[in-house]
Amino acid sequence: MAWSIVEVTSENSDLLNNVAEDVFDYEISSEHLGRYLDQAGHKLFVAIAAGVVVGQIRGMIHYQPDEPPHLYIDNLGVAPTHKRQGIARALFVALTSWAKSKGCSSFWVATECDNDEGNGFYRGIKLSGEKMYFYEGVID
Repeated sequence: MAWSIVEVTSENSDLLNNVAEDVFDYEISSEHLGRYLDQAGHKLFVAIAAGVVVGQIRGMIHYQPDEPPHLYIDNLGVAPTHKRQGIARALFVALTSWAKSKGCSSFWVATECDNDEGNGFYRGIKLSGEKMYFYEGVID
């Protein structure tokens, strides 16, 4: 099955009007999407097959006062119907290539310990895992 990787911009964001199931965690908000795409250090790439978004990866560059910039890979998703076709790897390469062009020489990504599929993918591309605590909260 043929697919291609496309950078999402404000000019082509209507691509996200036709998304396969389980590519994103939640429904896409046009307001949130617009704000995301307006951020210079944020990037979203999608995989398109037959006019349908079947994969996505998004990340952002973290600029620090005491170290070079690095890429944070925020989310990666591929439709169940399109897994095991190299889409996740192609999305990963597109995002890390963009980050490298922006001066990043490193990246980081986090996933849940029980995400067997995600952990398998990251181990499969030779990333080393580190144990960590993940905290989240609600801003009052």
